[in-house]
Amino acid sequence: MVNIRNIELLNNPAKFDDGYHFRIKFEAVAPLAEDLEWRLIYVGSAKSEEHDQELDSCMVGPIPAGINAFEFTAPSPVHNLLPSQETEEILGVTVIIITASYRDKEFVRVGYYVNTYYEDEEMKENPPAVVEWDKLFRNVLIEKPKVTRFQNPWDSAPVPNAFDGFSSQPQSFDPPPQSQDGSSYMLDSAPLPPPVQKAPPALSNGGMDVDNPMVA
Repeated sequence: MVNIRNIELLNNPAKFDDGYHFRIKFEAVAPLAEDLEWRLIYVGSAKSEEHDQELDSCMVGPIPAGINAFEFTAPSPVHNLLPSQETEEILGVTVIIITASYRDKEFVRVGYYVNTYYEDEEMKENPPAVVEWDKLFRNVLIEKPKVTRFQNPWDSAPVPNAFDGFSSQPQSFDPPPQSQDGSSYMLDSAPLPPPVQKAPPALSNGGMDVDNPMVA
């Protein structure tokens, strides 16, 4: 059984076209026979999964018992794969999702709101008709994750209460918080996509270190 302990986004806020750089720390209650697969998904539209983009994936292993950490980097979304490049569709809030799978079965996903905006005050007040990508910024609400856990047989019998208070039932996103200028972020009450049973071939990405391993 694997418990996520912490997820940091090391470059946040950032420009829209900058890559994502995460540091993920998790605990393995026992050594795992196979690697874990991690994926980052950008939700292009709250109305359809058709426009979701898998930004990158990586395999992490071998996994010893104890506290493990690794860095996960992924590129920004591809512009022409977004459902629309109209200004009113790009600005505002969407969601990114980190998923983790074992033996091709997803066991957890962590979702975050992402606000897309212009920093320039004039552009905030009067956004250009054509999106100026090099002037767009993003801010991931990394301190407010939404976690959904799925059953997984692992290598042995599961350990109860593994997620330290995280619900094992799917969690919907709460009403969006207020932005700094007082306007409400909107997401059209989008649910998280269903668990992924089979992911595309993974790319090796970054290394893994072990912080003070603890034997269960």
